[in-house]
Amino acid sequence: MPMPVFEEYEPAGDCACLGCTQRRRALARARAIPLRDGGHPAARGTRRALVLATAAGVVLSGGGSAALAAATPAPGPEPVSLDTTAADVPAPDAPAPEAPAPDIPGSPQGGRSPLHGRPAPAKPAGLPGAPSAVKRIDRTSIITRAKLWLDAQVPYSMSTYWSDGYRQDCSGYVSMAWNLGTNEWTGSLDKFATKITKEELLPGDMLLFHNPSNPTNGSHVVLFGGWVDETRTHYVAYEQTRPTTRKGATPYGYWTNATKYVPYRFNGVTGGITEPDPATDPKPAVPTVFPGATQFGPGANNEYVAQLGRMLIDRGGRRFYPKGASTAWSDSDRLATQAFQTAQGWTGADADGIPGAHTWQLLVEHKGNDIRPTVDAAPGPAGVPAYPGPSAFRPGSTHPFIAGLGRQLVKKGFGKNYTSGPGVRWSEADRRSVEAFQRAQGWRGAAADGYPGPETWRRLFA
Repeated sequence: MPMPVFEEYEPAGDCACLGCTQRRRALARARAIPLRDGGHPAARGTRRALVLATAAGVVLSGGGSAALAAATPAPGPEPVSLDTTAADVPAPDAPAPEAPAPDIPGSPQGGRSPLHGRPAPAKPAGLPGAPSAVKRIDRTSIITRAKLWLDAQVPYSMSTYWSDGYRQDCSGYVSMAWNLGTNEWTGSLDKFATKITKEELLPGDMLLFHNPSNPTNGSHVVLFGGWVDETRTHYVAYEQTRPTTRKGATPYGYWTNATKYVPYRFNGVTGGITEPDPATDPKPAVPTVFPGATQFGPGANNEYVAQLGRMLIDRGGRRFYPKGASTAWSDSDRLATQAFQTAQGWTGADADGIPGAHTWQLLVEHKGNDIRPTVDAAPGPAGVPAYPGPSAFRPGSTHPFIAGLGRQLVKKGFGKNYTSGPGVRWSEADRRSVEAFQRAQGWRGAAADGYPGPETWRRLFA
């Protein structure tokens, strides 16, 4: 009896007919997914060869085609490819679509899919169509889940998944924080939420920008963590972005996109717009009597420090507080206090950055001079401009040196993040460009955070 011959069929790569297109997609999907029953994908070929060899042996021994069919494992449900969209993935028991839906192109977040490595339900929520139900979750739990990735510093990726099954991109991050049970993308997250106004935003809501005509051009989503202060110009954003999960003060709506990012509230969140926002709760009254110098300085952690920070922000010191005022004393408090003292014309020990009774009185009564805006520093050695200090390069900062920094980054070949050219206002494009320059120096971790220090400045202008 002749030995059966098994061949792999590869459709012609340049054939544009519908059949070949679908076969190429199926082959790409099969190559992208991991093995259902575990093990390294490299073992797939070995396992297939063992199955075929066993089947051939059964045929030669007289088992016939029935035995061959019995030796072949029954196909299970096809996992979703890492690079497909909802248009590529038919629902269970549904016929395959004739062509990808034209309004759901490939996205920078990957497609809608079940949790990676988890058994898919009979009809996964949101695959396809609007979700039928969502799990209830409170705001504290949403932020707590968001912090899990922040603490783990999960690397950004559009095609890989974290141990919890969620895709490591911006939409996968929000899906995880909301405990959706599926991986969604910027084109579907709004189906799980209700549009709200900026004034209604509370921690756990999202700011969503989806560009349906071209999702790869700027589509993004972040979690709202609360307002930085009463002006509501900056908020704490939790987001999945390069290189890892980020939390930080961010200008509303997202850096320079005040109108594109639309606020939404998850339909499963407990509580409503009357729920108290910890970031905007009424602050304790500021005591008019100076609480004493022992309440300030290194190691101090109390409400007086936070009150001092809020008063300094009101007097022009916002650039010193990229993350807002805090109860823990930091260099932000010292530098802002020193800037306020210097604005009064004080020098020496009177402008040491530690508030005294006179400093406190002027702040409480809103008297004296406000903190002066930053000014250009004098050129340093060999014509290199002197480093203006870290406060010039923080979210919300506006400074001529920011534009000079951007121009130098472009000149050095690190300007690909700029879409409209460097400007005087600090932006995420500036931070990412600085980070790329720092990494090119071989620096990692905190030394490559995207904020220029004296050594970054020296090397950039050298």
